[in-house]
Amino acid sequence: MLARVRQEFLPFVRHHWRSLLLLLLGVLGPLLLFTELAEEVLEEGGFAWDQAVLSWYAAQRTPTLTRVAETLAQIGGVQVLPLITLAIAWLLGQADSGRGRAHGWFLLTGVMGATLLNVVAKVIFQRPRPDEMVAVLTEPGYSFPSGHAMANAAFGMALTLVFWRSRAGWPVAVFGALWAVAVGTSRNYLGVHYPSDVLAGITASSAWVAGLYILMSRRWPGLRQSPGGQRDTRT
Repeated sequence: MLARVRQEFLPFVRHHWRSLLLLLLGVLGPLLLFTELAEEVLEEGGFAWDQAVLSWYAAQRTPTLTRVAETLAQIGGVQVLPLITLAIAWLLGQADSGRGRAHGWFLLTGVMGATLLNVVAKVIFQRPRPDEMVAVLTEPGYSFPSGHAMANAAFGMALTLVFWRSRAGWPVAVFGALWAVAVGTSRNYLGVHYPSDVLAGITASSAWVAGLYILMSRRWPGLRQSPGGQRDTRT
């Protein structure tokens, strides 16, 4: 029995190890962390360090940093980010008819799906935003999880997966990670979200985009190819 398991299981792991690693690190790990954050918010209302971090950001504010944070929030918001996403998706589709369409639809579905999931999550958790006294500006709606963090983390991670097997893989990955962190940090700096809101948004998006990639790449194998590159049959 054990020999049969080894005979069938080990070749499967060797052949699909990248997808399994993505499932473990990209889906299960972030999903567990999001669950822990959500449970604390539901049962205790949040974390003690949330307010301490916001107070620290408030003490560091300068006019220049505030303008930078507001600019990041605008670019990563609902008025600009969807247009950027649509433009990149369109360019991907124009670059290569088969692979490009798969990449474009994956990017669109990743970002728009994360946005819709955020709306649902906010209705479920209904966490109030931080005290307006520590905020630079006032925004409507609930706080958990951060919509900016979810949408921009989904944008960065989806771009990374699209370009990972190309020469631009690492630069895009670094940009995606820094962009998600910068936008999320700007929300804490402006005082409109708790740090746990941002962390929850990033983890939720990671699980969503990684899971979406695994599912879509099985249906559209072109997604496992880099734009203009060759298919990687090891995943």
